[in-house]
Amino acid sequence: MEYEIGPEESVSTAVVRAVSAVVGCETHSLRPLADVIDPTALDTLFDPQYDGTPRTGGRLSFVYNDCCITIDNGEYLTLQLLEDRICDERDHELSDSCVR
Repeated sequence: MEYEIGPEESVSTAVVRAVSAVVGCETHSLRPLADVIDPTALDTLFDPQYDGTPRTGGRLSFVYNDCCITIDNGEYLTLQLLEDRICDERDHELSDSCVR
């Protein structure tokens, strides 16, 4: 699933909302994001620079609530359920950057 992070939406909120949609439960039913990654640090990582210009080129991947999450540039995130992940046939490594 791809999720576009809204202009007024924090990255941490987007992660929780997107995972909730993928796994089919309410956001309050999920494991706290802070158990996996510091939400404030996550938001700060993709916040605009001090002069207000957007940060570009950032990418972060991690696992939360049995989903592999990749955040690109603080604008989009991609989610994939760990059970749906497929291995690359050529080298038998995971096909993207998340680690189980």
